[in-house]
Amino acid sequence: MNETHRKRLEALRAAMEREGLEAYVIPSADPHMSEYLPDRWRIMAWLTGFTGSAGTVVVTRDFAGVWTDSRYFLQAEEQLRDTGFELVRLKIPHTPEYIDWLATRLPHNAKVGYDSTLFSVALARRLEHLLEEKGIQVSRGHDLITPLWDDRPPFPAAPAFEHPATFAGRSLKEKLDALRDALFERDCDALLLTALDEVAWTFNIRGNDIPYNPVVLSWGLITKEEARLYIRPEKMPRELFVRLEAQGVILRDYDEITNDLAILPAGSRLWFSPSFTNMQLYDSLPPAVNTIEEITPAARLKAVKHKEELEHLREVMVRDGVAMVRFLRWLEEAVPQGSVDELSAAGKLESFRAGQLHFRGPSFATISSFGPHGAVIHYTPDEKSSLPLSVPGIYLVDSGGQYLDGTTDITRTVVFGEPTRQQQQDFTLVLKGMIDLALARFPSGTVGHQLDLLARQPLWTEGLDYGHGTGHGVSYFLNVHEGPQSINPGKAGGKAVPLETGMVLTDEPGLYREGEYGIRTENMMVVTGAGETPFGTFLQFETLTLCPIEKKLILPELLDERERAWLDAYHEEVYRRLSPLLDEEERAWLREKTLPLER
Repeated sequence: MNETHRKRLEALRAAMEREGLEAYVIPSADPHMSEYLPDRWRIMAWLTGFTGSAGTVVVTRDFAGVWTDSRYFLQAEEQLRDTGFELVRLKIPHTPEYIDWLATRLPHNAKVGYDSTLFSVALARRLEHLLEEKGIQVSRGHDLITPLWDDRPPFPAAPAFEHPATFAGRSLKEKLDALRDALFERDCDALLLTALDEVAWTFNIRGNDIPYNPVVLSWGLITKEEARLYIRPEKMPRELFVRLEAQGVILRDYDEITNDLAILPAGSRLWFSPSFTNMQLYDSLPPAVNTIEEITPAARLKAVKHKEELEHLREVMVRDGVAMVRFLRWLEEAVPQGSVDELSAAGKLESFRAGQLHFRGPSFATISSFGPHGAVIHYTPDEKSSLPLSVPGIYLVDSGGQYLDGTTDITRTVVFGEPTRQQQQDFTLVLKGMIDLALARFPSGTVGHQLDLLARQPLWTEGLDYGHGTGHGVSYFLNVHEGPQSINPGKAGGKAVPLETGMVLTDEPGLYREGEYGIRTENMMVVTGAGETPFGTFLQFETLTLCPIEKKLILPELLDERERAWLDAYHEEVYRRLSPLLDEEERAWLREKTLPLER
């Protein structure tokens, strides 16, 4: 396999030489700047062997590297071995540090190339500006991969389908009215939707073009008079076509988007997101078209969940919680018998979810990690790597479900046998951070990075930390990772967005000891109102996830009274909400797991 990647690297360098390029940059992206990619655009995995969901490949005539963040260091080290590609460790996640590297390594007048369909407007501008400042040329429009990838997967063929009005919360008309209100407010003529989840949300459609993310490859162009959906005709079932047309939607072929952008009237104003619009689309715009380059109103409206969406999501949390309780109970009984490994555990969890109403599949590849694999933050088992679960040991499972009426994401860490004092201390410090964030009360206008330290402070006090964000947005039967809301140390490459009532986020601090184990506890929560004071409007979080937390790993003396009270109340709520759906034996097991902490 590694020889295969070496040959692909040689072929790419030969193509670069023919194009007169000293360097070539390949981001992990598709034309919509998606985080998770259709197989056709998993170029990084094909070229290098590294299968992580975040990374950038840079190839020069004498160096080939993959820049990625700490979630993937251990994975990348293993997968890149003997491929000709080296791991370059990002100091700050989601930053283009390779640009500075190129600026210092390439000679004056060197030429750097990239594929315009895979670079966002924001990233392309940054690359060009910083390198051209150093006298380095940047050349767009170089697709060097397609001629080399003989068996490249085709464009996804799965049909789109309607997200039923029963679950969607708002009708297509209501969403278009809200988007047009935003256009009128900003004196704008058209809105370009390029992020797949924004298109799916707007038109109340879903698809199966990307594993775990129910989106369909498409574009949207909304004006004050028209709503155009660009999608390949073969992906549009006749019934859905008729329903959309009846609501005034104009259906256009996916590839017609560049032509339609090229004939926008001179002087018109187009709103688009520079972070999710590729450079090829931008280059198709006439010079006389004015632009508003900001987060789109679709992104903001989608992030703020409607009342009906939250009602459905709370029901989903009960069903998902039942599946988790049945899984954890099964795990506790099966592991001592020696019949479970990481892969079979992940499969068993999916089977419990599959028995729940409206389940459509996992929301991401299950992180089922035992012992040292728990320290590999985004580890997913396969036939070759799957470890047996055994006593004693720590097991971390990060998983989620896609339901027609909501999306879930939950992590629980459990112990088989008796934990060590260090394991208990690590777990309790992580739990303190999770609870402290869940208890936060904050003024309107607060952004996520202002709250991030609440989850880290208990770990920092002991000289500990974790190398990932604390919380990400979660969509509604869409991508499990949703922007623009987040809770991270800092918002790299963009303006931080204030948290608003109705936004759903995760709360997931962790701690990872390489070669030993990983610990993470994750709940989903929604921003709600916390009242008015003479000092303004205040907000807080309501925890949505319903699943017991491993009490064997808790050192009660490390929790303060406020944290203890939160945990006991949370466990009582878990029992109250889930027990009616469990049988007698399951209820007895859950009752034991949710009793108050011993004093």
